[in-house]
Amino acid sequence: MEKPTYLERHKVNSSNIVSIGHDTKKKILQVEFKNGNVYEYRNVPEDVYLDLMGAESVGSYFNANIRMDYPYSKL
Repeated sequence: MEKPTYLERHKVNSSNIVSIGHDTKKKILQVEFKNGNVYEYRNVPEDVYLDLMGAESVGSYFNANIRMDYPYSKL
């Protein structure tokens, strides 16, 4: 298994998510949850990341458009 990529994550205003980071070249999205878990989602394009960061509800956007739509692993 490939080593996880370190990404700078940015804090978000969400009841369930603490911070989010994205690597545009590798299309990796990292999501840190308030329970302490961090997940890495693969093949996430930059426009999806930007939409997530700009969403009125980050958690709702994440659940509707990312959570089950991209391959992921727990870090």
